Amino acid sequence: QVQLVESGGGLVQPGGSLRLSCATSGLTFSMYSMGWFRQAPGKERELVAAIPSNGGSTYYGDSWKGRFTISRDNAKNTVYLQMNSLKPEDTAVYYCAARRSPAMYRYWGQGTQVTVSS
Repeated sequence: QVQLVESGGGLVQPGGSLRLSCATSGLTFSMYSMGWFRQAPGKERELVAAIPSNGGSTYYGDSWKGRFTISRDNAKNTVYLQMNSLKPEDTAVYYCAARRSPAMYRYWGQGTQVTVSS
């Protein structure tokens, strides 16, 4: 059974930082591309960042370039999202997802809430 479990969300003040983690099990992690998505209230889910199976060329949505960093540790079967200079508009539920490129994202975590507020 494939499981993706996010952690690290919470309440942070504007300008602060958080590091999200997504621990996976039940899949050969090193063969999967990973992504972080977010869904804000009343909005569609959107891709924040993605990293290929070999940890090579990463992707960032325009809103998060220069502030967020995606990374992975294949030995720990875990993907991370370092979020810096957080803004209130970053408030959302953040999800990690896995796919065997070039297929669609197949496996999803349950999400972790990030709230940026003073």
